[in-house]
Amino acid sequence: MAEVATTKMSSKGQVVIPESIRKQLNLKAGSQFVVIGKDDVLILKTITEPDLDTFETLITQARREAKESGLRPSDIKKTILRARKRS
Repeated sequence: MAEVATTKMSSKGQVVIPESIRKQLNLKAGSQFVVIGKDDVLILKTITEPDLDTFETLITQARREAKESGLRPSDIKKTILRARKRS
């Protein structure tokens, strides 16, 4: 069952995650979150880095799809330059 606890926000907008929940979710200093807010609901979702095997699989898939679509390294460089000019 999910742990339930209360907390407060400081004047600087900081919120303490109660110790029992930090332990349950194995959260450490430096843990990163995506923060989603809508109406009166606030969600903190932990961001976890993919393990190296998963990352390697994603890179291999991206390279294969880029090759199949005819994407060349020069196309990527041009796109980056265009994006930088817009910002």
